[in-house]
Amino acid sequence: MRKLLLLVLFASTTMATYAGGYRVSVQGQRAMAMGHTGVAVVNSAELVFFNPAGLVYLENKLNISAGASGIFTDVIYQNEDLLLSSETDNSVGTPLNLYGSYKVNDWMSIGLGVYTPYGSEVTWPTDWPGSHLVNNIDLAAIYIQPVLSFKLSDKFSIGGGPIYVTGSVNFNRNASRTLTDFEGNRSNITVDDTGVSNWGWSVGAMFNPTENFRLGFSYRSEIILEAEDGEAVFSNFPNSTSLPANGTTTFSAELPLPAELTLGLSYQFHKKWLFAFDYNRQFWDVYESLDIQFGNGSTSLNPRDYKNSSVYRFGLQYQATEKIALRAGYYRDESPVQSGFFAPETPRNDSDGYSGGFSFAITSKLAIDASFFYLRFEEVDESYDFATDPATGARSSFGGTYKSSAFAPGLGLTYKL
Repeated sequence: MRKLLLLVLFASTTMATYAGGYRVSVQGQRAMAMGHTGVAVVNSAELVFFNPAGLVYLENKLNISAGASGIFTDVIYQNEDLLLSSETDNSVGTPLNLYGSYKVNDWMSIGLGVYTPYGSEVTWPTDWPGSHLVNNIDLAAIYIQPVLSFKLSDKFSIGGGPIYVTGSVNFNRNASRTLTDFEGNRSNITVDDTGVSNWGWSVGAMFNPTENFRLGFSYRSEIILEAEDGEAVFSNFPNSTSLPANGTTTFSAELPLPAELTLGLSYQFHKKWLFAFDYNRQFWDVYESLDIQFGNGSTSLNPRDYKNSSVYRFGLQYQATEKIALRAGYYRDESPVQSGFFAPETPRNDSDGYSGGFSFAITSKLAIDASFFYLRFEEVDESYDFATDPATGARSSFGGTYKSSAFAPGLGLTYKL
């Protein structure tokens, strides 16, 4: 319960990606190709994440799924009134996932998942207009999730288990728009930490009214990451009794990872076609503020006031041949960010996602899974109205027009025995 994303605290919410706030929704190649649907789809060990209750319905005794995606993002900031423009320079994000399940007997299965639902890298040009809010942030969080799955009948099952989270963050921003030392170097703050951890839990259920129709439910708990005695470095501050001293100090803060509820259905028709729909609700209203207390006596108050948001996901699969399955999907993702709280650490708004992919069975036991998605954010003219000058304590507003998009190809393997 210490440092991790909470560093994000400074960076506040980070991902320039999907599923709201700093949530990255790429938890399986087969699911991603179908619009990230999966709570009522029984086709691989990806169920460890999407709905552990479904593991007991997998036909094979051993199931393993592994995959990775390369995420390419582009964010452009413009302020036509002030003739300002900047564009992020980001390396490729690589969310990973590894799932395995084992059928102990006809009514119980066990599983384990390792995946990265939070993680991002955002780099703005040196001295861009919003450098007092963020220069760069690099966030990585890993979830480790053991699960149990129980078949209560041929039509109903339950599952779930604990979640262990660990991760790291590096973040830098300038202290204000104008503050420098006596040599003209911009005053800045860097936060860097690793090994932050905490626990949560998940639970799921699946109901099969008919052979071709499934209903699914999944819930993941809120996890609060608390940082205590983390490391912060203050650099290039002028020598003044009213300003923080240069050097290394500690900090403490906390960041919530919100609870999620997903309801969904799948329907198999004409033998070769499978349709899936998921409704995902994310309880972001827990994220009211990111407040940081430094060991040198400084305090940073960062209001967020997020609202709960929803994602509507649609997926389709066609079994073209015995070896080839084709997939496509669409999802509508609502942003949890409210007007006046639009920070450039998460330059995102409501978005539309388009996905596709396929599986190719190399043998009866091994298949290659491929996916891609394109995410288009609605152009938004917004501001963050709570930036605070460390010298005067005065608040200022930073705003403009943001244009964002993301593209991610992914590749994975599925093994069954």
